[in-house]
Amino acid sequence: MNKREQLIQKYANDLRIKCNINPDMNLLTKVTINCGPSIYNKDASMVSSTDPSEVDTIRNNFLIKKLKLRESPLLDEGINQVFELYGLSNRNKYRAVVYYLLTKHFGKESIF
Repeated sequence: MNKREQLIQKYANDLRIKCNINPDMNLLTKVTINCGPSIYNKDASMVSSTDPSEVDTIRNNFLIKKLKLRESPLLDEGINQVFELYGLSNRNKYRAVVYYLLTKHFGKESIF
């Protein structure tokens, strides 16, 4: 099993254990690949739910540019719901997991 496959398994375990979700492995794999090399960098592979610039990055670079959503208060509501589902007290939120959850939340699986 290569490094990416190991990370995908780690993300799937996070979804099962922390979010109580049985992940669509095909979608999780595609979302993870979309994250590019950031998944291999400890800092870049994580997101901080308390950092406003990180939330802006998620909104602008993923939701608006990648998922083609329009700027709206619903974007921040979706981000907040995903962070709550993943666990606000959970300091280690993987970017691929957050992006997977946002993709499902907004029903944009067809993008991948």
